[in-house]
Amino acid sequence: MVTVTAQAAQKLREDLQTVTTEPEVGIRLILSPTIPNQIEMVLEKSKEGDQVVESEGIKILLLDSQIAQLLEGMVIDYEENPQGGRFTISKLAPDK
Repeated sequence: MVTVTAQAAQKLREDLQTVTTEPEVGIRLILSPTIPNQIEMVLEKSKEGDQVVESEGIKILLLDSQIAQLLEGMVIDYEENPQGGRFTISKLAPDK
């Protein structure tokens, strides 16, 4: 399963709420059709079989089985810097 940090969940929720109030619409992660090894975000309704990440009762992230498998054991985070903010995906740190 993919892990979404509290900061990333908050940013996804805020971004989603600025564009829709539809409860079945979330941010879907997809493999880029034009850029190899790149993941993109699109707005879409949830589908049967999706892995759904919720934050405060809102469906914020939708993953089909292919993306869920690809992101198994990964962490999605959000980082702010002087140039703006960005989402990052990295490997989950091993337990010590």
